[in-house]
Amino acid sequence: MKFCSECAHPVALAIPEGDNRPRYVCAQCATIHYQNPKLVVGSLPVWESDGELKVLLCKRAIEPRYGYWTLPAGFMENNETTGEAAIRETEEEAGANIELGPLYTLLNVAHVHQVHLFYLARLRDLDFAAGIESLDVQLFAEHEIPWRELAFPTIRTTLELFFADRVKMREGGGYGFHSLDITRPMRTAGDAD
Repeated sequence: MKFCSECAHPVALAIPEGDNRPRYVCAQCATIHYQNPKLVVGSLPVWESDGELKVLLCKRAIEPRYGYWTLPAGFMENNETTGEAAIRETEEEAGANIELGPLYTLLNVAHVHQVHLFYLARLRDLDFAAGIESLDVQLFAEHEIPWRELAFPTIRTTLELFFADRVKMREGGGYGFHSLDITRPMRTAGDAD
């Protein structure tokens, strides 16, 4: 940050009185500009037919990770709830109509200043199509998921937890809520699993 959004004067890093970390502070109007993590919110939409469960994934048409697969998700907007953000992002990226379930994963990605939230969701129908930020949208059974082509560690983690919980369900358990810290960076094309 170089200029104050309140008065347009230059800002400088300083520790404001009563604070414990550097913030951008305007010497002209004394506005303190706090920078906080961004919320990325999405869904894990599923379709079950004839005993086979499939997950809806989107192939990214934008950077970062152009051409890699992801769950439908994006940055939360002002004036919406996390649930509303998950539904909106699923509609925008996958053209999908979902019934939103409970919050499933909360993943802290501190090294990129983000928190990722994914809700369980059920597709209401099979009328979906790639939105402007997606090259393709497809349903995948667990054995069909392009694991080496997933865009982000949070996507891989959420899917791994989901399928592990599916096994627990068959044994009488259920889906739990998962909160984790993601410290590994994104993989590059040449990385092995």
